[in-house]
Amino acid sequence: MMDDIINMEDMAFVYEVTDALEIDREAIRVDLTKEDPGSVGRGYGGTFEIVLPLTPPLSAWRPILKAGLERLI
Repeated sequence: MMDDIINMEDMAFVYEVTDALEIDREAIRVDLTKEDPGSVGRGYGGTFEIVLPLTPPLSAWRPILKAGLERLI
């Protein structure tokens, strides 16, 4: 199923949020597949590990992503 694979629009969404928080793009790791409920955490070396959700629209998930990143910085 192709809907469970991230695309360029998905990455643009992530960068829109992370750029606004001034997080270096090199410090971001986004899983290639989407998985519910989505997650935000810290990975090896302090990277920001993001898994986008499969079912909720990204626009609805934006506050969760932003709040999760703010907790980590």
